[in-house]
Amino acid sequence: MADVADVDAITRELYGLRPDEFTAERDACAARARSAGESAVAKEIKALRKPTLVVWAANLLARSDADRTRRLLELGQALREAHRALAGEELRELSHQRHAVVAAMARQARELAEEAGQPVSEAVQHGVEEILHTVLADPETARTWAGGVLTKTPPPAVGFAGLEPAPGATAPAPTAKAAPAHKPRQADTKADTKANTKADTEAGKRAQAQADRTAQAYREADDELALAREAWALSRSRLDELDRQIAGLQGRLETARAERGHRATEADAAARRHQQADHRAKVTRTAAEQARAELDALQHPHGRR
Repeated sequence: MADVADVDAITRELYGLRPDEFTAERDACAARARSAGESAVAKEIKALRKPTLVVWAANLLARSDADRTRRLLELGQALREAHRALAGEELRELSHQRHAVVAAMARQARELAEEAGQPVSEAVQHGVEEILHTVLADPETARTWAGGVLTKTPPPAVGFAGLEPAPGATAPAPTAKAAPAHKPRQADTKADTKANTKADTEAGKRAQAQADRTAQAYREADDELALAREAWALSRSRLDELDRQIAGLQGRLETARAERGHRATEADAAARRHQQADHRAKVTRTAAEQARAELDALQHPHGRR
């Protein structure tokens, strides 16, 4: 275990544990720090929140293979640079690569979780995908994830809308239009080209803004769905466990009732035997008293003076 005053090391160790192990170990670490006189450290440790299965699986993925983690960070850097440079063709290729890599890594996270003794649902796998998309778009989230110490699900990334194009970067040239039937004057051609370029740029901005809004709404709805699925799966698991407990209790109740019936029958039989024995005892006692009286009369035929 790390030194009680090393919050970063303790945090890393805690977020490497399964969620069901986290709380007890966190509280134990906080208690050790408090006993060592590190009250501020203890308070900081105690404030660490238990990770959800989604966050734990994402951290597990980052910790499992340093090279794979580094490659994902490099892909994110390349995507951000391509966005800043407005490198359309490169951005399209990297975006296609992003979706394939994220899907594959999310599946690996699910497999790693199962190997660690904590099977997770498809909803959790989808949640890991959302985290990885944010890792690619947000450098700060990327650094935290790479350290395996995500404490909560980061806000979903909406493309790379937060990145401004680099100075001097120009948008990809619009598709060439068919030449008019008549040859326009050079001045008119330049004016038309400028107007068309401006219109295309404005239309592109409006389309991009709409696409970003739609993507954000989709990701928010998808994130809510993933959380709802995870909550449903947890509730279903708890309900199944309660059903199993109820079935077990019902079995025990039926066994207890049968045992009680058996014991009641034995008690009734014992009561009858007791009554019979008591009756025999009384009869025997009366006979014994009578016999003693007769013996006394024989021994003292004239009685005592």
